[in-house]
Amino acid sequence: MVAFAANSVLCRLALAQSGIDPASFTLIRIVSGAAMMAAICAVARAGRPSGGSWRAALALFSYAAAFSFAYVSLPAGVGALLLFGAVQVTMVMTGIVRGEHPTAGSGSVSSWLWRASQRWSPPASRRRHSRARF
Repeated sequence: MVAFAANSVLCRLALAQSGIDPASFTLIRIVSGAAMMAAICAVARAGRPSGGSWRAALALFSYAAAFSFAYVSLPAGVGALLLFGAVQVTMVMTGIVRGEHPTAGSGSVSSWLWRASQRWSPPASRRRHSRARF
């Protein structure tokens, strides 16, 4: 959480106190991050094949661009709340799509979302996932 907050503050400072626009700022962040990742992978790879996903790269770019533009137009508190909410929803939905079934002890929000999805789903899908215990 401290790293998320520090990233937000540093990005806001960079955009507010310099003449750079959000699109250029995002491009510099993505290119420099890719260059650093390539350097780290080149040193640490030791013969292992590397891989990646253009879909994941597009998702990262979309995320970075959206927040770069948001840093200049949204107050810090609203931005932090949106980021936290987006991360939580993404994590819960990714887990559900991958077949994970939250239990009552795994977190109040995720278990509530799972129970709500089961309550409002057709009966056939509820029977298919009946092994989950709450």
